Amino acid sequence: MEELIIGISALAIGVLGTWIIYGKLLKTQSHKIIHDAENKAEVLKKDKILQAKEKFLELKAEHEKEITARNSKVVASENRQKQREATLNQRQDEFAKKKKEVDAIRLNLDSQLEIVEKKSEELSKLRSQQVEQLEAISGLTAEEAKAQIIESLKAEAKTEAMSYVNDIMDEAKINATKESKRIVLQTIQRVATENAIENSVTIFHIDSDEIKGRIIGREGRNIRAIEAATGVEIIVDDTPEAIVLSAFDPMRREIARLALHQLVTDGRIHPARIEEVVNKVRKQVEEEMIETGKRTTIDLGIHGLHPELIKLVGKMKYRSSYGQNLLQHSRETANLCAVMASELGLNPKKAKRAGLLHDIGKVSDEEPELPHAILGMKLAEKYKEKPDICNAIGAHHDEVEMTTMIAPIIQVCDAISGARPGARREVVDSYIKRLKDLETLALDYPGVLKTYAIQAGRELRVIVGSEKVSDKDAETLSYDIAKKIQTEMTYPGQVKITVIRETRAINYAK
Repeated sequence: MEELIIGISALAIGVLGTWIIYGKLLKTQSHKIIHDAENKAEVLKKDKILQAKEKFLELKAEHEKEITARNSKVVASENRQKQREATLNQRQDEFAKKKKEVDAIRLNLDSQLEIVEKKSEELSKLRSQQVEQLEAISGLTAEEAKAQIIESLKAEAKTEAMSYVNDIMDEAKINATKESKRIVLQTIQRVATENAIENSVTIFHIDSDEIKGRIIGREGRNIRAIEAATGVEIIVDDTPEAIVLSAFDPMRREIARLALHQLVTDGRIHPARIEEVVNKVRKQVEEEMIETGKRTTIDLGIHGLHPELIKLVGKMKYRSSYGQNLLQHSRETANLCAVMASELGLNPKKAKRAGLLHDIGKVSDEEPELPHAILGMKLAEKYKEKPDICNAIGAHHDEVEMTTMIAPIIQVCDAISGARPGARREVVDSYIKRLKDLETLALDYPGVLKTYAIQAGRELRVIVGSEKVSDKDAETLSYDIAKKIQTEMTYPGQVKITVIRETRAINYAK
């Protein structure tokens, strides 16, 4: 028992000693931690103070630099102000000197004006005295004499003017007719022409009626898919081994023809394949348009055209005007223009360039409500063509005023290309209406008895009454009708106006 108590006491003493030692160790460690923290805080404090001082010095330096710059600006501004003040003072002195000079000149002019007014009054008195003396001698007042002189001069001037005009016109005809015919004939002779008549239908040939059935498809779904994808009406009739493609747009017909050719060659014909082939062919046709435009410009020796203009030139291959292929017409016009410009001593390259581009407004999709000549001129201006080229394009149908020598050449060559036999086909109704309008226009003039449009509208014969229209009036009437036709009608080539005045003497033998 005593040993147990001694053991417990020894254990308690050991635990107590250990606790005391552990407490001292903890206290020592806490003092050490506090000391280290105080040291670190002191170091951080010093670092922050140093950083603050450095920042203060930087801000101070920047502030001083800014103050220095402001001071320099202020000094410079003051110097400029002083210079301006000096300049203004100098100008003010000069203005004062000039003002004195002007005042002196004004005084001199005033004195001279007074002298002139006095002399003018004296001259007026003398003139009135002379007029009174002349009126007394002639027995007419000044107004009556002036009216008589004006009337006599009017009649004399009118007669001489008509005679002078007739002489000039006769001389011009003698000198110009032969030369102009030579130039036009030589121009046409030197240009190779080719007629290309476009229709509104294309015939697609097939090998057998079995392929025709495959093109139609089950319940007509294939043919409906082709029509929807191309915008072309496909006519399948009893004609053996042929299908008719109908559309007003030659480009659409060409896309449909090429697509059908690929579908028939490949053998797979169904709606999905049709759309795929049509899209592929459409891209091929667009690429071919660009290639055609490039080839055309190379053939004609025209360089530096904008890519969009080249594309429009190629697009003309798939357009027609009154049955005449537009690209062929433009190429022909370009060659005609170059030859005619060379004969007249003008620039053939510019004339050829304007001749090729004169109808690009017909193939553009922009602003279709504008006349094609105006639209073509705007496109040429948009793509940086020269002003004389743009004016020639816009003026070839007289929508704008001609400002260059090339413009009338383009107009003439366009008419030559379109008016030659076989080049174009017009609808019969519009052709008949144009001839009727031509005859009706001349009937409105006084003294006209009958009118006849002959030679397909190339000549208008006007028969007048001899008692109402004199020979001189007949010349004036022919000129007036020609001017009215130019301003009010559209026609290819030129119209010859012949006024016929005949006198008949009739007697009867009984």
